[in-house]
Amino acid sequence: MLRKMVVNLLVMGLLLMACGPRQARPEADEWVEIRLPVGYIPNVQFLPLYVMLEKGFAQEQGLRVTIEHNVRETDSVALVGAGELAFAVVSGEQVLLARAQGMPVVYVAAWYQKYPVSVIATAEQGIQTVADLKGKTIGLPGPFGANYIGLQALLASAGLSNADVTLSSIGFAQVEALVADQVQAVVGYATNEPIQLRARGYSIQELRVADFVSLCSNGIITNETTLRENPDMVKRLVKAFLQGLEYTVAHPDESFEIGKKYIDGLATLSEAEQAIQKEVLQVSIEFWKAPRLGFSEEQAWQNMHDSLLTIGLLSAPLDWKSAFTNQFIP
Repeated sequence: MLRKMVVNLLVMGLLLMACGPRQARPEADEWVEIRLPVGYIPNVQFLPLYVMLEKGFAQEQGLRVTIEHNVRETDSVALVGAGELAFAVVSGEQVLLARAQGMPVVYVAAWYQKYPVSVIATAEQGIQTVADLKGKTIGLPGPFGANYIGLQALLASAGLSNADVTLSSIGFAQVEALVADQVQAVVGYATNEPIQLRARGYSIQELRVADFVSLCSNGIITNETTLRENPDMVKRLVKAFLQGLEYTVAHPDESFEIGKKYIDGLATLSEAEQAIQKEVLQVSIEFWKAPRLGFSEEQAWQNMHDSLLTIGLLSAPLDWKSAFTNQFIP
């Protein structure tokens, strides 16, 4: 009888252990506080970060992450480069441009595997290929940022340059400029303008930069000091982020519902408006997915480096291989 009781107690103990938390939460003084600027306003395109928090992936790593919106990329890079912040989410070209100015920033996890910029035209323009852009007037926010860099890489893929087109700085009013026939094509984000135009009933032709050239895009950066002195913190944040990214890709509907807690007004949108936001999420997922989430391809970084040199944003070649690392990617 005693032996039977002992066995039963052991079995109960094992069951309780199996039902316990996946990882013990740290004590109050053991939490690591992280500010993570991401730029722009809260949006469904940031769902992996919200999921990272809501599903407890960051907390399991002992991290308290505060997501900071409305921070300019250039400011984020400067803060990380100066060691005032440990991390930020920025685009790949900003890393190379910052390193050219002596900022020791390093890209540690790729979020977007494909560059999310497109050239868009109404079907009436008959623009089917990149070569068809020759002689056209193309609207874009201005000669800066991801839109400009993506356009330059796209033109170069067909042997074209700015001399073959007319560029018009129209600010961030691409949709309005296109439908008003102010320009014959516009440059925008594949997750934004094409979806807006189709929702309005326009038939469009979209040339995605990623279909013609591989370029490094948005991801998580840190600095060389953090990499050297606290690689464990980098590893923990990257792991938590990739868990959030993987979960969002696998469970888009649930992730969308989670987003309603973090994105003002999302829950009160009409059914049609929510459908548009769900399409934004689905298109975003196309740009996130990869056999190995978080992994940086060397070719994408070399292409970006060469593009920046060609358009004059880099005045001299860089050691672009030092701008990123895959050491924290599972």
